[in-house]
Amino acid sequence: MKRIAKFHKVSFEQFAKDWKDTFEQYSEEEIRNIYDSLKLPKRATTGSAGYDFYAPVDVTMKPGEIVKIPTGIRVEMEEGWVLKCYPRSGLGFKFRLQLNNTVGIIDSDYFFSDNEGHIFAKLTNDTREDKTIQIPAGTGFMQGIFVEYGITVDDDADAVRNGGFGSTTK
Repeated sequence: MKRIAKFHKVSFEQFAKDWKDTFEQYSEEEIRNIYDSLKLPKRATTGSAGYDFYAPVDVTMKPGEIVKIPTGIRVEMEEGWVLKCYPRSGLGFKFRLQLNNTVGIIDSDYFFSDNEGHIFAKLTNDTREDKTIQIPAGTGFMQGIFVEYGITVDDDADAVRNGGFGSTTK
């Protein structure tokens, strides 16, 4: 196996800013406690391809509900690699939990963005069976898989990223 990446927490200041943007009701002390309890993604077994991302708080989603989760995580990886994020397969199979962008693509240069490369997950409970999803804090809800990629022989990209969604097409 190639060892090509390392997970880190974003700074507390970045996490608190992003958390408040999504969950206004939390106090600074509550946000600090959430931040301190964040677990870095890890594989469950030696044969696992995916690194589990853990819910920072209890998440309950009624049918049709959407939630944006600031994970508090960033990833430093070698150029030529990408982290692809998917819902944990059991949650997708049992509840139709979906990532709103279907697959999260974390590029290697995202790590250096102004937001520290903070990884978010925007989830939808897309159940057709009227099921409520409950994800306890500390439980894996999303998995990330590192994939090597190639470029065309005539590639001439020279732009530098500074942001997340849509930042490379501006």
